[in-house]
Amino acid sequence: MNERIGSTVIENVRPQLDAGRWPVKRVEGETLTVKADIFKEGHDVLVAVVRWRQVTPKEQATEWAEVPMVAKGNDLWEADFPLSRNGRYEFTVEAWPDLFATWVTEIKRKVDVGRDVKSELLEGAAMLRGHAERAQKAGGADEAKRFLEAAARFEKGMSPDAIATAMDPGLTLAASRHADRSIAIRYDRVLEVFVDRDKARYGSWYEFFPRSVLRDGRTHGTFRDAEKWLPYVQSLGFDVIYLPPIHPIGRTARKGKNNSLTAGPEDVGSPWAIGATEGGHKAVHPALGTPEDFRRFVQAANGLGIEIALDIAFQCSPDHPYVKEHPEWFQHRPDGTIKTAENPPKRYEDIVNFDWLGPGRKTLWPELLSVVMHWVQQGVRIFRVDNPHTKPLPFWAWLIREVHTVRPDIVFLSEAFTRPKVMKALARLGFQQSYSYFTWRNFKQEMEEYLTESTTPPVSDFMRLNLWPNTPDILPEFLQRSGPAGFRLRAAMAATLSSVWGMYCGYELCEGTPVKPGKEEYLDSEKYELKAWDLDRPGNIREYIARLNAIRREHRAFQLYENLRFFKSDNEQVMFYLKRTPDGTSQVLVAVSFDPYHAQESVLHVPLAALGIHPDETYQVHELMTDERSLWQGPTAHVRLTPEQPAAIWAVYRFRRSEQAFDYYE
Repeated sequence: MNERIGSTVIENVRPQLDAGRWPVKRVEGETLTVKADIFKEGHDVLVAVVRWRQVTPKEQATEWAEVPMVAKGNDLWEADFPLSRNGRYEFTVEAWPDLFATWVTEIKRKVDVGRDVKSELLEGAAMLRGHAERAQKAGGADEAKRFLEAAARFEKGMSPDAIATAMDPGLTLAASRHADRSIAIRYDRVLEVFVDRDKARYGSWYEFFPRSVLRDGRTHGTFRDAEKWLPYVQSLGFDVIYLPPIHPIGRTARKGKNNSLTAGPEDVGSPWAIGATEGGHKAVHPALGTPEDFRRFVQAANGLGIEIALDIAFQCSPDHPYVKEHPEWFQHRPDGTIKTAENPPKRYEDIVNFDWLGPGRKTLWPELLSVVMHWVQQGVRIFRVDNPHTKPLPFWAWLIREVHTVRPDIVFLSEAFTRPKVMKALARLGFQQSYSYFTWRNFKQEMEEYLTESTTPPVSDFMRLNLWPNTPDILPEFLQRSGPAGFRLRAAMAATLSSVWGMYCGYELCEGTPVKPGKEEYLDSEKYELKAWDLDRPGNIREYIARLNAIRREHRAFQLYENLRFFKSDNEQVMFYLKRTPDGTSQVLVAVSFDPYHAQESVLHVPLAALGIHPDETYQVHELMTDERSLWQGPTAHVRLTPEQPAAIWAVYRFRRSEQAFDYYE
């Protein structure tokens, strides 16, 4: 038994979240850079490795592999390992003193000053015999022979041949491969990284209600009808369609138009009041069609390059089959009635909530997991989760991990507009995307501060903001009073600040009438009635939206999340920023106005160093919204933004000389 113990210190391993409680997030095809502070008493030569493996899904699990870490100075060590496939990975750090390499550095210093090193050579010989034994066990017979021959030279005494052998870098390198790792120290935690598919990081979302697709405000649409909307959504450039709940809607306490407590016989109710005699969370509303119709709709969308995101709302109408079949899953008042959902002063008479932590949770939680997996089996790979902040965090941590263990390709969007720490907690425990405060950030400084925090570590290690300028629940005051210019500028911000953005149907029509002044609810909200959408309404901004999404598709920089950097604009109404790929093959500058009423001009301070451009170099910019090209030189540029064109988006190209002509590359 080896009685020696190691004394190497490994600390500050990163990235990690909450001391390794949660995995950091990355995207397949990337590498994970692992850093650690590693040191030891004395002057030993240290060796460190990152150990890593993929653990889920099981069919892609790998054995532990190692990559060497590189010393970067001041005891900082660093290494990368590949994240080639979607799934969960584990990693940790191990380090040890390389005793033979340390011996070589010490004997060299002694030889350089003329010291007798006979005793030291005997020490080296003993070490090499140990290396030979380990090499032999590892199947390295040739290396074992080399070690034994060198040991024999050392044992013959101090000679030029022995000294030359000791100084041979090849011998040191070979010995390092068979070092004594019984004295290695391993970091005391195994950390995790969850590797998402690219759709978790990049996508353009469009939300519509299938029941309104016939556009007359009277006739309930079906999934077959909704298929006819797919080319329209595709023409706008969206690649994700988000559907509100598609399940049967309860009749008890059904809401009428404009959230009225009295519903007439023709009122269709809120899709979030889930469950009726026709079924619950695994059923399709009969008026929308059949499960087969839904699967066909999903396939038709996929054929156009569009994924379907489905709303998961874990709440029930009083008519839901669960209420009768599993009364133990609900909270009851002393008089025996089930508690309806409330957020005083608001009350949702048509909804009852689960008793999440009661005794029924042992069967409730697995049933809700089966709901998610049911829709996965129907072809859904993205879920927008309704109000996750009103359910226990341990439930979501359990459910998302269970889903990702077998289907790591599933993407969850957290629809939580609540306190910052709660939103971040939901992101840490597994939600790949999050709604945000972007909707209410109306000034330059607050927008820059919020987006800077959200797109840089440590927050960007676990949270990705999906920016929505509107939702069926939220018509911001800014859009109510700013007209088409306001809709343009907010869309431009959402589409270029983050790699994921979305909008609710009607945004492209500049729908902005509130139910009453001071309220952020739509008048005649589609949540409670069928809508008569005129997609050709005068004043629409369909072409503007389509152009933004086309730019996002054509320029890789907009498809990355952590590459947003703000730079100085001399006008507080103009925001200026850069999106750039790490290799510089796609780099785009954006200037956008916060003013929907007046033209705004500004001097922009161009980040030449970040763009790799010399101060005296001439370079070309291609303004992508107007298709105009210009030559710029120097550290400043001028921009004029108007209500009609509130954003300028420039692809930046450097020139190079070729043998044939003066050409450029991106």
